[in-house]
Amino acid sequence: MLENIILGLLMEQPMSGYDMKKTIDHSVGIFYRASFGSLYPALKRLETKRWVSVSAELDHSKNKKLYTLLPEGKATFLAWLAEPIQLSRSELLLKVFFFDYLDEDTRQQRLSEYQMRLGQEIGRLKATSGIVAGELKEVPNPENYYYRVSVLSYGLDYFLMEQKWIQAIKERKDLNDDRNEQEPPK
Repeated sequence: MLENIILGLLMEQPMSGYDMKKTIDHSVGIFYRASFGSLYPALKRLETKRWVSVSAELDHSKNKKLYTLLPEGKATFLAWLAEPIQLSRSELLLKVFFFDYLDEDTRQQRLSEYQMRLGQEIGRLKATSGIVAGELKEVPNPENYYYRVSVLSYGLDYFLMEQKWIQAIKERKDLNDDRNEQEPPK
């Protein structure tokens, strides 16, 4: 996954590893975390596959490596992007599935902790949404960023849905009550 993220970022422009990490944190960081410890080995693998090239750039008297997407890397990225979308799995769902093995206090504590982190993430996404809305007013063709902005909207909706669900299971609500109202059209 990280290699595809890197290739996607390099579709925009050449970047340093530091700039990629910053961009990941402020964009796809909503749903994917990357450390420098995973980023640089992935860059090395991409370089070995000849999907990216690396050059040294002088930046404030420091040598900085600048990574550039090569044609084979672009083709690989576009082929991956065109593949059918896979359903993803979630550690949250896996753990909650087995929560019956925990005592009630531990369950409630873990759910409350998760709910608190969700609240923080929701706040961060709302703030980011405001910033993005302002930035889109300044760019010549904001419609070119539709799908990127849609991911931000999805992230916010997803975390709000998770927050609602966590609250429902904390209160042990009957989760089937709303099912009939929410059935998708056939």
